Amino acid sequence: MSITDPLPTILIIPTGIACSLGGYAGDAIPAARLLASASECLITHPNVMNGGSLYWPETCIQYVEGYSLNLFAAGEVFLKPVRQQKVGLLLDAGLEPDLKKRHLQVADGCVASLGLNIGPVITTERAIQINLKKGLSGSSWGDIEEPDILLRAAEKLKKAGATAIAVVTRFPDDSDGLETKLYRQGNGVDAIAGVEAVISHFLVKHLLIPCAHAPGLAPLPIDYDLDPRTSGEEIGYTFLQSVLVGLSRAPDLICKSPMQTKEHALLSNTDLGAVVVPQGALGGEAVLSCIEKYIPLIVVSNQGILNVSSTKMRLDCLSGDTNNNILYAENYLEAAGLITALRHGINIKSLRRPINCLKDLNDE
Repeated sequence: MSITDPLPTILIIPTGIACSLGGYAGDAIPAARLLASASECLITHPNVMNGGSLYWPETCIQYVEGYSLNLFAAGEVFLKPVRQQKVGLLLDAGLEPDLKKRHLQVADGCVASLGLNIGPVITTERAIQINLKKGLSGSSWGDIEEPDILLRAAEKLKKAGATAIAVVTRFPDDSDGLETKLYRQGNGVDAIAGVEAVISHFLVKHLLIPCAHAPGLAPLPIDYDLDPRTSGEEIGYTFLQSVLVGLSRAPDLICKSPMQTKEHALLSNTDLGAVVVPQGALGGEAVLSCIEKYIPLIVVSNQGILNVSSTKMRLDCLSGDTNNNILYAENYLEAAGLITALRHGINIKSLRRPINCLKDLNDE
């Protein structure tokens, strides 16, 4: 392996937990671009890359839905980079005619202006009904009242030739609610993000093709105290465009079988050089899989409402070479520096002061 080769790196910023960076409308995209530049192969999920009406396509960023990311980190699937996906569009029957038309216009615009391959389009047999809820920690989640209806429509899209699926479901409007006001002002949890993950996880689990979700909501009244991190959700009628752009180049998910050998073009968890995750959000499946495989873990100070920290998980108590795999960064600028050092084979200890003297084992 050459030091000029990419260092495949996972970036995780969990959805619906109000991280100061990545808890809003695509505000983690600059960090993702920076880490992609450092690693030249960044694997991340829709919460990081979806910016409402804003997006940033990057050839060295692999857009991988959260459940798929868990499977990849555990070694159950390979990722196969593609030139283009055929993105089927799944629309909830609960969308009002005008709102449905707005989303179809976004899809038409992405074909005409961006050259994406979108279609076919299918509407569910009836409204699937989304319920928004909040966990004990304060994180957002929810459920689907008609999951079978959603899955049946998605299966039809896959059978009709869609290789990825963008889902738009009608969400409850809560423009006057306290949670929405706090979120728009940069002080709250994204109330819809948790159930969005539930929807995409559900479809990927059953279909094993890339899926991502955009909520269908009525436009919000103007807010003069808006936090810039939420602005990507304020400048259009839908959030679908960033989902379509992400899915258009999302890698295929290739099931790993006992007899299958890894092809050169496929990405495997054995290729991973690092995983970057916020301090306090270390309990996810993908992170635990990477810790188990001794993949270097870069823990970033990025405050959210969870407290599953390295201290709580006793990672700081690990000894020997294992402990060298736990690295800390105050921000994503530092994380990019750590990735660069790992990629070029620079001992991280040589960059810190003081440098501890080496000791002969026989003297201990």
